[in-house]
Amino acid sequence: MRVKICGITNLEQASAIAQLGSTDLGFICVQKSPRYLPPHNLADITSHLPSTMGLIGVFANADLSDICSTVKQSHLTAVQLHGKESPAFCQQLRSQLPNTELIKAIAVKTPDSLTETEYYADWVDTFLLDAYAPQQLGGTGKSFNWDYLQDFHPQRPWFLAGGLTPNNIQQALNIAQPDGIDLSSGVENSPGDKNLDLVAELFQTLQSLVISH
Repeated sequence: MRVKICGITNLEQASAIAQLGSTDLGFICVQKSPRYLPPHNLADITSHLPSTMGLIGVFANADLSDICSTVKQSHLTAVQLHGKESPAFCQQLRSQLPNTELIKAIAVKTPDSLTETEYYADWVDTFLLDAYAPQQLGGTGKSFNWDYLQDFHPQRPWFLAGGLTPNNIQQALNIAQPDGIDLSSGVENSPGDKNLDLVAELFQTLQSLVISH
């Protein structure tokens, strides 16, 4: 299972989290976010990370040209779209970045929210399901009703996000069967400052779940 720690802001923590076992690191490319990193700062981090690490840039309602420029400048392996991007926009981005993983975040408000994945499936590689928050684009620390996911089998692999912590990850995985999990505020001291003890606790919990199954 993929494990993405999102909202990374410095190389020291990025390297430590990679060593603890994360498969993917997420970087916020939305200027109004407290976890925002400009492309040149992002490149300083990504250039020092293992080549096997997934490097995911999170964008929201950004221009196509800005996304492509940041991907090239920062050596990102994936783009996560966390705004109101349309399937047509995803199709355009797919043609511009054919070798970059394209992840579409879906804000889950009701069970019907899950049907949105059907409209994007032809143009994206992966989905990310997050809690609906009208004023924030992720990183809220809030979860949604995981019971919605018991019979959720989309056409693409998917990450579960939204309010996950080392304390509730076992409960979440008992209900849902995601291909990956995404944590940000659940392993933080403050926005952008990760708590490495909590990250280590997360991987210990995941390891115990693997052993028990």
